[in-house]
Amino acid sequence: MEIGISIALILASCLMILLVLLHKGKGGGLSDMFGGGFSSNFGGSSVVERNLDRLTVITGTVWFVCIIALGLLMRP
Repeated sequence: MEIGISIALILASCLMILLVLLHKGKGGGLSDMFGGGFSSNFGGSSVVERNLDRLTVITGTVWFVCIIALGLLMRP
């Protein structure tokens, strides 16, 4: 059980790093490098940003639940 949650935590952590880096900040962020301008032509950047926000919140929730679950399982 601990191994499965640990693997889920590692995957959620890597995905969280990627999603946070894709967010558009003051200077444009990495989302411009991966086609931020291209996506704005085909559906508006607001829809893309909103979906990215949702994915980030869901991933953060999964990460938080994994942390709590591992803490409870590893308690002596």
